[in-house]
Amino acid sequence: MHGDRIVIEPHHERAAGAIDGWLQQRGLPGADRLVLTVAGESGSGKSETAAALAAALAARGVGSMIFQQDDYFVYPPRSNDRARRADIDWVGPGEVRLDLLDEHLQAFRDGAEALEKPLVRYAEDRIDSERMSLEGCAVAIAEGTYTTLLESADVRVFIDRDWQATRAHREKRSRDSAELDPFIDRVLAIEHDIIAAHKARADLVVTADFSVQPVERGS
Repeated sequence: MHGDRIVIEPHHERAAGAIDGWLQQRGLPGADRLVLTVAGESGSGKSETAAALAAALAARGVGSMIFQQDDYFVYPPRSNDRARRADIDWVGPGEVRLDLLDEHLQAFRDGAEALEKPLVRYAEDRIDSERMSLEGCAVAIAEGTYTTLLESADVRVFIDRDWQATRAHREKRSRDSAELDPFIDRVLAIEHDIIAAHKARADLVVTADFSVQPVERGS
């Protein structure tokens, strides 16, 4: 999303290093392109962890591209806020064109060297498009609240921090004071109830202190 700003801190880098270590232990990425998702609640550190992971991959010569869920919302941010205020039931995965994001990630897996994707311009409250080059990329990192639901994902990372624990981070990153009004707390509480259930789909869980725990599944 154009106009977004992130601050990568040591704990994000530590988590990214652990995720990359887990990938390396499994020989990933291998011969095929890999799709990895980073999900969690608002302010949990998704964007920062994704960017730190891209840097960790680059350090070992692996090219990657970050797909931001924010670019795939049905409406641009301020218009989406108005839609939520008009009908609180609008809050949820239906706000996002997850089908289009899945389509683009599948195209990446299938070897596409470029694709045309949405680009949200926050300040202008509009959605444009951009041509994204995928040349030299072995990993696609899709980050956003609902990305655990993406069917094209090979590896799912879930950051286990709820909206109340991340308020300070949201205040630091906020692009608009309206994002921190009581209505937004109501939105985040609804999102929490939705997103918390997605943890069960994760392969790796990033805990509140940004340690990384693999999820053991029964055979």
